[in-house]
Amino acid sequence: MSPVRYVAHHDTAEARLDISTIPAPRCRRVKKKLLALAVLLVMLVAIWFARSNASVRIPALLAADLPTDCQQVVLVLSPEATSFKAKLWLLERRWCLGWRVVEGPIPATIGRNGLAWGVGEHRNPAPEGFRIKHEGDGCSPAGVFRIPFAFGTAPTGEGFRLPYTALTPTIIGVDDPKSRYYNQIVDNSKVARDWDSNEPMIRHDRLYERGAFIAHNPSGTPGLGSCIFIHLWPGPGISTAGCTAMSAEDLKMVLKWLDPAKEPRIVQGLDGW
Repeated sequence: MSPVRYVAHHDTAEARLDISTIPAPRCRRVKKKLLALAVLLVMLVAIWFARSNASVRIPALLAADLPTDCQQVVLVLSPEATSFKAKLWLLERRWCLGWRVVEGPIPATIGRNGLAWGVGEHRNPAPEGFRIKHEGDGCSPAGVFRIPFAFGTAPTGEGFRLPYTALTPTIIGVDDPKSRYYNQIVDNSKVARDWDSNEPMIRHDRLYERGAFIAHNPSGTPGLGSCIFIHLWPGPGISTAGCTAMSAEDLKMVLKWLDPAKEPRIVQGLDGW
């Protein structure tokens, strides 16, 4: 057997293995060992990934409707349709491995009457017997929805990457189905009022001190529900009027994590789907 020859680099004085001098049978054995190690590494990574995500998955009913360029999901799952208690996870997509849990489960609350089928990017009809979301029903929307912008009482977003709307006393959410501004956040000092009811965005209870808009009913179809947000909960385990809420610490973390370049979506549904 001829010896393995090392060739020195004149510029770096480093030595490298000259593979061409390794006899063919031995070279094949080296390649096989390297391939086996690579396969083993891939298997170990896949096992780790599967175990780290075994506790949660995006419901199949909704997963197929996520855009291909969506790389972030806020996943909110409730144990049953009438429950206002939920759990929340932050998921990121890794193209070679699928969805990975970044944070969670995080305690969250939703509408006082649970979930109802919303209007978003999902294409499937509501499951049989599942309620349809409508204005004033006290339900959070189930489905797949964009998160187009964040808002808050601070002049600028606190490190948020989503487009940011700084709230003032004249900014409101229009919840009157008869208004042309239904399901929109507007500055009532800059548009002609045509609504009989609205929700002030600066509140004494500070629930909207920071938050994000959930694009339920994006076309503003009258009566299908309006002004659905991610925001601070009224208190641990206390329900909302139809929004998704959590603690101040968790809310700030979620808002800082959302990245418009990763086309984030919020997916809301039931554990059993």
